[in-house]
Amino acid sequence: MKDMQRMMREAQKMAAEMQKAQESLAELEVQASAGGGAVSVTASGDLRILRIEIDPEMFDGAPDADDIEMLADTVTAGVNEALNKAREAQAEAMGPLAGGMGGLGLPGM
Repeated sequence: MKDMQRMMREAQKMAAEMQKAQESLAELEVQASAGGGAVSVTASGDLRILRIEIDPEMFDGAPDADDIEMLADTVTAGVNEALNKAREAQAEAMGPLAGGMGGLGLPGM
């Protein structure tokens, strides 16, 4: 019985550490660029696209600033939707594995 209690305490501690790590990831921001810097993307550590910037020089003419902003917002929304679908597929695939641990009362399991 003592082994079971010890194991439960360790599992709870590990769950708390995982929660803290997830919160840290949510605050993390990373940036990448493509096309020689023509497109810059800022993402969070919890897989959200925060911002996409498009250099107007990549267009032939002189595009309107509103057009560039609308294009960037649309691409951001599309990428985030794709990430959401990927998360859903991941959750579906991992569901049977996580479900077995749900009875332990561990957050996120």
